[in-house]
Amino acid sequence: MRYQISGRQIDIGEALQTHVKAELGETVEKYAQRPTEAVVIFSRDAHQHVCEATIHLSTGLTAQARGQAGDIYAAFESCREKMDKQLRRYKRRLRDHHAARSRPVEFEGVPAYILAAHDEPDESEPETLQPIIIAEMETRVPELSVGEAVMQMELGGQKLLVFRNEGHGGVNVVYRRDDGNIGWIDPRNSK
Repeated sequence: MRYQISGRQIDIGEALQTHVKAELGETVEKYAQRPTEAVVIFSRDAHQHVCEATIHLSTGLTAQARGQAGDIYAAFESCREKMDKQLRRYKRRLRDHHAARSRPVEFEGVPAYILAAHDEPDESEPETLQPIIIAEMETRVPELSVGEAVMQMELGGQKLLVFRNEGHGGVNVVYRRDDGNIGWIDPRNSK
């Protein structure tokens, strides 16, 4: 597994890097088959150290966790424990996902835009109804089953996931509802 360990305006010493590789490697190997890459970023937030970890699995799924503490090692341990809990919760499904899937998850690059916000209450009416695009980029949309999409959304700690349904190829959305349940939007079934 490749490791990318860095700090945002923090010097990451060799001892911390060795500790992260040993501990995170042990945690991930226990639950996931063939992880490919781990990205760990340390930063500061006021008086707290923050550790954010992202694990890329060979099947295309991604797991993310974030930990925060007064000490940099404690922040990593908090992050590692959250990652451990996520992977343990989905251990069987991750293995089943790997066994049932003959090829890795495919991603399609699609355009994504950032639109300017209109927060001016004194302005009576905008000049045009067209939004102002302030940035254009590309995002990756995975091709998954609905169950895999829910698992990916929860492993990634996301509130919403847009995916291409591998059953029929249409664009679908799964999202976390305010009541704690998962919502699924499938426009193909609206006819």
